[in-house]
This record gives sequence, C-alpha cells and structure tokens, in this order.
Amino acid sequence: MLTPADLQTYLHTHALAGEILHLTVPTPTVETAAQAVGAHPDQIVKSVLFLIEDSPVLAVAYGLAHIERRPIADRFQVGRKRVKLADAETVLRFTGYPAGAVPPFGHPRPLLTLLDPGVLQYEEVYAGGGAGNALVRIHPREILRVTGAELVRLVGGEA
Repeated sequence: MLTPADLQTYLHTHALAGEILHLTVPTPTVETAAQAVGAHPDQIVKSVLFLIEDSPVLAVAYGLAHIERRPIADRFQVGRKRVKLADAETVLRFTGYPAGAVPPFGHPRPLLTLLDPGVLQYEEVYAGGGAGNALVRIHPREILRVTGAELVRLVGGEA
C-alpha cells in the first residue's frame, strides 16, 4: 500500500506545487475534511474509482456533490449499468491507496481520469492525501496537468 510519503515523492518528482497536510484528526467525510483545513466543502475534492468492464476510470469531483454514472457511461458509449463503483479491494489494487484517501494522481499506473469542471473554480483544493488523516493541498489546474484528465460534467446542478 502506498502512503502519504509516496505521494510527497510523486509531488516532488513531477514538480507539482502541492503540499501534503498531516492532520491531527481523521477526515472520513467532506465535512470533517473541510472543517479540519478551514475550507469550503466544495474545495474538498474526491477521487472515486469506477470500473467499466474491468477498466478503471477515476472520477474527480468536488465537495458534497454526487458523481453521476450517466456522464461516465455517455463518455464511453456504454449503458449506465455497465459503470460500476469499485469496491475497497479494487480501489487499493488500482490506486495503491485505501478507499477514502485516494489522491487524484500518484497511482502505480496512470489512470484514465475524468475531472468535473466545477473543481476548477477554486485557487486551491484539498484532495485525498493517501491516508485517513492526510490531504494534499493543490491548485486544481495542477491535477488537470499531471493527470491529463478530460473535463466532463460529472455532477448535476451548479458547482
């Protein structure tokens, strides 16, 4: 399993202007993460792994918004029911990190990544930092740059 130290190495190796924050409290929810860093909940970015057949797709969206399967299915021209949420074991296998602490980058192999454009509205966001008590603070355009993510509206409504 990868750790926040591995993520820090990735940040350095890829010249990313980000910082790992080691928190004194666990951040299992968007609300607790936002409170821990004094940010708006929409500045907390979640990285959620889906499978289409056996192919992983990482969906990155903001805050409390629900990631919809329909836009992912439309992007890959498959039925919505073929887009499956990955279980914890699969998340660990593809990302190297435990579910709930997955960063949007720094995985053993690059993942096809879809980024909701609403993430780009902030100067800085906080994403999974590789452990339940770690977050990475970063400019969202850095996520876009390093992952080569496609911008796809993944959530309903406005950001």
